[in-house]
Amino acid sequence: MDIMRDGSTLVLSGDFDVRSTWEVRTAIYELLGSHEGDVVVDLSGVDGVDLTALKLLAVATREASREGHHLVLRGCTGPVRRMLHLTHLRRMVEVERTA
Repeated sequence: MDIMRDGSTLVLSGDFDVRSTWEVRTAIYELLGSHEGDVVVDLSGVDGVDLTALKLLAVATREASREGHHLVLRGCTGPVRRMLHLTHLRRMVEVERTA
């Protein structure tokens, strides 16, 4: 899992699974703590995702909302969208609409 920060956007690439959740969690909460306004997690480079990773995003979304922020998922690929749908976590996260 590669994690890059570009302003208020966290860009993830590779496999986002249980092995990388701690690293991604740390990066998300650091960004939320240091940035006012919306935070975007760009998943366009993510090859695969598992339930643990999606739960992390759902919890981070809830925590961001409590602090008055928005956490938005961008570039959700087919596998990510399928897992969000199958796990019913789609209702708990904000996915950016595509044109």
